[in-house]
Amino acid sequence: MQFQSGCVILDRRCISREEAADIEPITLEQLVDRYQDLVFTLCYRMVGNYFEAQDLTQETFLSAWSALDRFDGQHEKAWLCRIAANKCTDFLRRRRLQLVPDGEEALPWVPDAAPDPERQVLEQEVQEELRCACETLKEPYRSTALLYFVEERSFQEIADNTGQNLKTVQTRVYRAKAQLKKLIRKEQVL
Repeated sequence: MQFQSGCVILDRRCISREEAADIEPITLEQLVDRYQDLVFTLCYRMVGNYFEAQDLTQETFLSAWSALDRFDGQHEKAWLCRIAANKCTDFLRRRRLQLVPDGEEALPWVPDAAPDPERQVLEQEVQEELRCACETLKEPYRSTALLYFVEERSFQEIADNTGQNLKTVQTRVYRAKAQLKKLIRKEQVL
């Protein structure tokens, strides 16, 4: 509500001060009932995390409640959306600052140059088991599986080296993978 020269402007209508006194101001409960889904959706779309969006929705209504006495009563939907957008922007800014230490630029994660010996042994064992499993497959799946899973060649490289159609290679890798899953499950049961 805005007061101007003896009248109150309410929802773009000029009414007398006496009539304005009879109008009940909006409460926080009414705002929550009307706009909680809208505010949550806005927060969720901005931060992309369901639980963070719930927290930000709650913070939005708490901020609205603390500023309710200063609210003019007009455009409550836009007012709440602006509060929610500001809360989300602040949250995203804080999260981004937490990821980058002060005075340092963000560097991409690089794995250790020298992995620990235990990890190397485990990786070698897994690779050997995978090689043995691939060798038990029947042709043409055996050769394709060895090239793809053990030698880690791309579909295109396999197709170029063997002279096969790209779709044929993709199909064979897909079928070899299904056979390997069955084989590995069977070995785990035994």
